[in-house]
Amino acid sequence: MVVDRIVSFLPSATELLYEFGVEDRLFGVTHECKYPDTAKLKPQVISSVINSDELTSDEINTMTCTLLRDGGDIFKLNEQNLKDANPDLIISQETCEVCAAYTTQVQKALDLLSKKPKLFSMDPHNLSEIIQSVTNLGKILEKDQKALEIVNSLEQRIRNIGNSQNHEKLHVLALEWLEPFFTAGHWIPEMIEVSGGINMISKTGEHSRRMDMGEIVESDPDVIILMPCGFDTQRIVSEYDAILKDNSGWNSLKAVKNNQIFAVDANSFFSKPSIRTIDGLEILAKIIQPERFDHLVVPADSFLHVS
Repeated sequence: MVVDRIVSFLPSATELLYEFGVEDRLFGVTHECKYPDTAKLKPQVISSVINSDELTSDEINTMTCTLLRDGGDIFKLNEQNLKDANPDLIISQETCEVCAAYTTQVQKALDLLSKKPKLFSMDPHNLSEIIQSVTNLGKILEKDQKALEIVNSLEQRIRNIGNSQNHEKLHVLALEWLEPFFTAGHWIPEMIEVSGGINMISKTGEHSRRMDMGEIVESDPDVIILMPCGFDTQRIVSEYDAILKDNSGWNSLKAVKNNQIFAVDANSFFSKPSIRTIDGLEILAKIIQPERFDHLVVPADSFLHVS
């Protein structure tokens, strides 16, 4: 099957389509498809009913939980844009019903379209599955050689980090949400381990889950990395100042006392299972092993110390 018209329900897929050089075949994206910049010019077929820019972390969580409990949709289809896109291929995901358009939206799209497109679902939970998704999509697009080049480059970068580790490892806790607290799951624990840390609380491949301050205090990590889903560093610092800066339990932590709290650009490098996740791996390496990876160049404003 020749794929000439693609709709992406997933920002990480959109990034990969540009990497494959097939952006001219992309006729529909989501409101979160912002990289590269030209992706923002594509017609949007998916948008969110939650305006996270205008809500606090607690308000976002409350609204999300209410919608899920009541069977409401977090995402909505632009039916006309979808029909105009007339896709041969729809790329979606099954990893998280909160982070991107999920099964419900895919079924609605199929019901709307008279010509039924091929479906490709990306469902990675660790680094190897992220890389495998590159190979799988390359095969569908008949871009096998380009996929191999991308995979080889990503795997080499992972080896460069994984093969250079300190004997004494720091205990690292990553937080995916701050109010309430959520662990960082899926590929994040593995990224911490590959980067030379000992991951705390969560496990590779598991969904993120809610936890309380008591669990964090009990773990008392050496390093804490703040990566609320979809937030950049400035938004994280703003949330941190409002939620945690004056919290006595938080301030009792070893990482806080030793000034080892970091904010990372979660939206670009951690929240989505994209090829830029490997940039995230290099960012973690600079945080966890700064003396070994001082030479490593990472994107500007990708992380900062929180004080």
